[in-house]
Amino acid sequence: MKRSSLISYIFLLISTIGFAQLEEVKEVPDYNAIKTEIEKKNSDSYYPKLLSRFREYDNTLTLKDYRNLYYGYVLQKNFDPYYVNPNEEKLQKYYSSDELNQKDYESFIRLANASLKENPFDLRILNFLAYVYHLKGDDDMAKKISNNFQNILQTIFATGDGLQCETAFHVISVSHEYVLLNMLQLERDSQSLIGDCDYLAFEKGKYGVDGLYFNISKLYGNKIPK
Repeated sequence: MKRSSLISYIFLLISTIGFAQLEEVKEVPDYNAIKTEIEKKNSDSYYPKLLSRFREYDNTLTLKDYRNLYYGYVLQKNFDPYYVNPNEEKLQKYYSSDELNQKDYESFIRLANASLKENPFDLRILNFLAYVYHLKGDDDMAKKISNNFQNILQTIFATGDGLQCETAFHVISVSHEYVLLNMLQLERDSQSLIGDCDYLAFEKGKYGVDGLYFNISKLYGNKIPK
């Protein structure tokens, strides 16, 4: 996959998930503006209101709402960049299973919903939860969850092209980098910190682009740990 092809593929993915507003691409998160908006208690952008709508799978949320939700999460008191899901080991059993049955569906849904209460932007859980509801035959719920998942991806893709640190994708969790790579069907060869960015390098010559940059500075209060 050449550099131009990779960019085209990202644009194609953006246009097919949630919103088709390509003019929104490369809008770096303005955390000061986001903070001002999500702290207005009488506003529709007040963070608890937005989060409640997100949890209820409100399909009227706009790209701006998702931007305030996703990047506004790091401004919340309970945000922890080192958060580890206590249910991770139990969830992994379902992720790695060759086949799930009806009993597995219900068990995973309970674990997933409990986990999302603590971390509403666990993209891996959201993606797999939509899949489990599909397997269960509840495509209506699967579509609602998938809409949230896809529009978060759209929000991230709208911050840059990932081809250099200055135009990196902005993420609020390192795990989201891996989800994006999976969606783009890319495999990382190595990982390193470069400036404010996490750089995921690819095998030389495999994709026509050396790697992708993800800005993670906000995870640590604008200071990358050594």
